[in-house]
This record gives sequence, structure tokens and C-alpha cells, in this order.
Amino acid sequence: MNEDGLIRVVLIRHGKTASNLEKRYAGRRNDDPLCPEGIRELESIAPQFRALVGDGRGVFSGALKRCVESARILFPDVAPIVVEELTEIDFGDFEGKTYAELADDPRYQAWLESGGTAPFPGGESRADFIKRTVESLEMAIEAAFAGRFETAVFVCHGGNIMAFMSRKTCGEYFDFQVPPCGGYETTIRKTSGGFELISFDRVDDRLRA
Repeated sequence: MNEDGLIRVVLIRHGKTASNLEKRYAGRRNDDPLCPEGIRELESIAPQFRALVGDGRGVFSGALKRCVESARILFPDVAPIVVEELTEIDFGDFEGKTYAELADDPRYQAWLESGGTAPFPGGESRADFIKRTVESLEMAIEAAFAGRFETAVFVCHGGNIMAFMSRKTCGEYFDFQVPPCGGYETTIRKTSGGFELISFDRVDDRLRA
């Protein structure tokens, strides 16, 4: 695929953590490991995922525990290449809180009224997060091209997937939400100005078939 300037990029969200089950904002500052349910779910879909991805792959991971652990469960025979800046958005003062715990916080109401575009108090804005995500992913995709991988697999965060897909499709950020273990299979073309998204498809149902 590299010879044609094309590479398959598969984006997969990490498995469940306790914070996910409790519906807490778990961002860049949260380094929780996978919970037992998350481990079991990943183990159950790992064979289907490896079959989907095939050979000739490079495995990349976000730096937080939940991503590295997920990558190792899915690909136990490959040491993932850790991408340090591929972390979730920084939720700032909302980190670790549930929606219910924030309901009476006027700062939370202001953030909701902004459509989620305002910076999190003490944290990151969506625009800055998208920029950080796209830059880190494109640097890693460049490395995948250099390594002549046919497929680059990224085990990362739901926010990273929303950031990359919305930027590359010019679509809406929240339209690309995926559950834990969900994701997208894409085809990326290398151009003189960067990387262009040629096609994409959700993998969730195929992984659980």
C-alpha cells in the first residue's frame, strides 16, 4: 500500500475503565488501568480484531495505561510504539467528576452552553486538543510510512478518534463518538501537504460479529 502513497489506519478506542463505568470525565490527568470488565471484553474481541487488521501492521498506543494495556491484550506478540502526546483531552477542574456532580456548577453550565467548544476550566479547549491530536497522529503515520507498514493501528482515546475524524472529514466532532473497543478503519493518502482521508468505516459491529 505504501508504494501507492496509501496506508490503512485503524483507530480503536481503549477498553473500559472504572471511570467509564461510573460515567466520570476521565481525561489526560486520569491514568486508571483497565477494569476487569474491560479486560474481558478486549480478550473476547482480540482474535476478530487481529483477523481484521491482518499482517504487515505497526501497532501504536497512547501513553496512558488504559491504551497501552489494551494494545498489549489485542496484540500480545507486538510491543506497541507509544505516542506520548496521544492522550485524552485535559478536562481540567472537571476531571474525575460525574455529570451529576457537575450539574450545579455554573462553569459546567457555561461549558455546555458553548456546545463543548469553550476551554475546560483549568484544562484544554477542543480546538487545542484537536490540533495536538492531529499533529501527533500525523507524525506517527509518517513513521508508519517510513517503516513500510501496510496498516498502522492506533489504540487511543475516544476524544482522539473524534478529533482526527472530524478534522479529516470536516464533520461534526461528536458524530464520531465510539464506545470502548469501538473505532474506525480508514484509508489515508500521503500528499505534498500532509495526509488526506480517502475512506472510512466503523469497525464496532464487525469486531463483535
